[in-house]
Amino acid sequence: MASSTLRIGYVPLTDAAPLVVADQLGFFAAAGVRVVLTQERAWATLRDKLAFGSLDAAHLLGPMAVGLALGAGGFKRRLDVTARLGRNGNGIVLSHALATAVAGFAPPLPAAAFAAALHARAEDGMPPPTLAVVFPYSSHNYLLRHWLASGGLDPDHDVRLVVVPPPQTARALAEGAIEGFCAGEPWGSHAVAQGVGRFALSTGDIWPDHPEKVLAFAEGLADRAPEPVIAATSAVIAAQRWLMDAANRPAAIALLAERIFPDLAPASVAAALDGAPGAPSLAFDPDTPPCAATATRWFDEMRRWDHLPPGASVADARACCRADLWHRAAERLAAPDPLTATAQEPLA
Repeated sequence: MASSTLRIGYVPLTDAAPLVVADQLGFFAAAGVRVVLTQERAWATLRDKLAFGSLDAAHLLGPMAVGLALGAGGFKRRLDVTARLGRNGNGIVLSHALATAVAGFAPPLPAAAFAAALHARAEDGMPPPTLAVVFPYSSHNYLLRHWLASGGLDPDHDVRLVVVPPPQTARALAEGAIEGFCAGEPWGSHAVAQGVGRFALSTGDIWPDHPEKVLAFAEGLADRAPEPVIAATSAVIAAQRWLMDAANRPAAIALLAERIFPDLAPASVAAALDGAPGAPSLAFDPDTPPCAATATRWFDEMRRWDHLPPGASVADARACCRADLWHRAAERLAAPDPLTATAQEPLA
């Protein structure tokens, strides 16, 4: 860390709320750590800045931390994941034309029904639909792939998967550049509110209560300067608890609308937090440490789709999960010490 101030990046998504709340409501200051938050528009930019020293920490895709630990994408960094930020929160949205091809469904859309519609399109000579995910090493990519495969589709041949940054997904759908996307909120709710798409299902329908974003610190920072890392983590846990209190929901919506989404309708931000009909249900994770078993599951998904670099080790994937630092941070808040809460059901 080049200075006494932590530089923490985030992508404009609802599950970045713990960082914004910790900053705005003074939880970072109360924990004794100075923080400057920076907003990045794409995951690739955030990854590069974290990997090469422009950021000290970030709101990060869980599989991205695993991918960096394994050297996927061309360079290797062992980040320290000190907290899980939330569960669920991603929606799969289809264009109205593609949704109409699947006659008469209500969310969650069965994978088999979607596959039948794509097969019918192919028989009519139409090309595979283009669907967007937000980053190659993301829950969005792997859970979408899992859902497609469960319906008998080959994600690498029966659809065309491309990467679109979350804030650009609704516009890409409106312009016809893509026919659907899987992205974090509020971008699905925004697309639906704009009338350019329809919710098909959430990633929570594929893997209920799946772990989503994490708080990750730059390689070696926790060893060089453990105190600000632990302090910042404790502030984020406190912010998550504040967010989980239903009484704070109106204030949270107003805060996110002002700080992260000034150009979106407040109703879209509210839908993202409250879970509008068909929308993904986001929950924060104040009392669950990062779980090495989750890293193993992302490793297995990467192996399934041949996304692992040569020599990739599951031990390296698991090493980025620093439950020890989470516990030290939680102790400052007298948080419960969950000995069994880290178990997750595997993908069905």
